[in-house]
Amino acid sequence: MSDLKNKFSSIFENDLINEIIAVGEVHSLKEGDVIMDYGKSIHFMPIILSGTIRVMRKDEEDREIILYYLSDNESCAMAYACCMEAKRSEIKAIAEDNVELITIPHNKLDEWLFKYPSWKSYVFSSFTHRFNELLKSLESVAFHKLDERLVNYLKNKSKVSGKTSILLSHNQIAEEMGTSRVVISRLLKQLENDKKLILYRNEIKLLSTF
Repeated sequence: MSDLKNKFSSIFENDLINEIIAVGEVHSLKEGDVIMDYGKSIHFMPIILSGTIRVMRKDEEDREIILYYLSDNESCAMAYACCMEAKRSEIKAIAEDNVELITIPHNKLDEWLFKYPSWKSYVFSSFTHRFNELLKSLESVAFHKLDERLVNYLKNKSKVSGKTSILLSHNQIAEEMGTSRVVISRLLKQLENDKKLILYRNEIKLLSTF
């Protein structure tokens, strides 16, 4: 518990940290584990302690696109909104790697808004940050070519993992970007020809020129 106090000391006041420790539940997840899924009820808001979570949304044709990533001390604004409005999840959250998080029960979310200034600031900051990321995603889809989006996608994957090797198939990338495997394979091959990366089976090695 002392680790949690140290981790949250720069974000929340001490009384709130004690409440988080008292009511929160710590969970450990493995890469690929689903934390929240489409159509499911959400009764908690997660705060990431370590690792990275990928948050997805799908359209009417079941095509998925990445909305944003969550990492240390961050939380999902959409999970908060679903809890407060008693709505079923419109997102899917997946562990990008090994993740540890603490879940805050929904009955505390509104109470703490009025009780703790730091909680109100944290929640509003989370909404603002996620909204800005969604705007960037929208701009990417609306104004950037697919090859530019692919480069940004690979850069983000490398950034969140801290590695230059990305362990994904062409089909997985296509699904996350809302396009076809054939198109992704063609664009990746072009990047390889340009000496930006090296393609292996289910692995992409980004070079320094990338």
